[in-house]
Amino acid sequence: MLPRRAGLWWGLLGVAAFSFTVPLTRVAVASGAMSPLFIGSARAVVAATLAAAALALTRQRLPRGAQWARLSLVASGVVIGFPLLTSFALTTASASHGAVVIAVLPAATAVTVVLRGHERPPAPFWAMAAVGTVAAVVFAALQGGGSGGLRWSDLLLFGAVVAAAIGYAEGGLLARELGAWQTVSWALVLSVPLTAVLTGLAVARQPPSGTPVEWAAFAYLAAVSMFLGFFAWYRGLAIGPMAQVSQVQLTQPVMSLSWAALLLGEQLTWPTVLGGLAVVLCATAAVRTRLGRTAAARGKRGEPRERPPDPLRADRR
Repeated sequence: MLPRRAGLWWGLLGVAAFSFTVPLTRVAVASGAMSPLFIGSARAVVAATLAAAALALTRQRLPRGAQWARLSLVASGVVIGFPLLTSFALTTASASHGAVVIAVLPAATAVTVVLRGHERPPAPFWAMAAVGTVAAVVFAALQGGGSGGLRWSDLLLFGAVVAAAIGYAEGGLLARELGAWQTVSWALVLSVPLTAVLTGLAVARQPPSGTPVEWAAFAYLAAVSMFLGFFAWYRGLAIGPMAQVSQVQLTQPVMSLSWAALLLGEQLTWPTVLGGLAVVLCATAAVRTRLGRTAAARGKRGEPRERPPDPLRADRR
């Protein structure tokens, strides 16, 4: 028997692991010794090596039929899209700025799940999701170096949010069939042909170099942000309740801002703090509205509470 709050603690551990992603990406790209293309692609190659070993050692069954196409969608979002776009964006944007813009991700994921699942949430859900998006756009525009408009890095960050939201939504659905960490692992392995080519191009154009600190940041991005962090995160979702554990993700922007200040010495200005607070509050309202509507609908239909599969009990061959 697991403690009542075990799921929340596992989920919080996973989110804490992910909260270092933006600050450490900034560390890795800051000096220019490693190109953003190398950081975004090579970390996926390293993670795929770990994933392939885990899949082989545990003798996981191969995905079937349309599952491969759905895995390619997951891979394009969380393995290729998000890492590459954030790596290029953070060459010019600060970690705290990136954390605030990416704070709209929970609401974006909720919207993607609604569209993917053909749900009909109430008007407040759409209102809060829209307000949160507007808050993130306004913040990015006001912080645009005095230009009063969005910078190229902001567009890359918003693109990363869209990519991750699609990958999370499809991956969450696919995890019910393949298992949680197995879904991420297969997505990593499936992306190897592309990420390996991109890594080769990056090395040919600019052989990577860097300080021990920069290489340590890269190692964390590869081993934890793209692989091991999902073990804790999906383990928490498996223990559940999923509706409560998923909301722990809303604390990630706050932690990322804290790490940016502590590790990088970035100054947290009032506009940054207020912008992050506005985006997080809107995302919280949107997620809670959808979860409340979904639970109410299930209660009316007399359906049992959803119990996601345990990612540590995968189907064997």
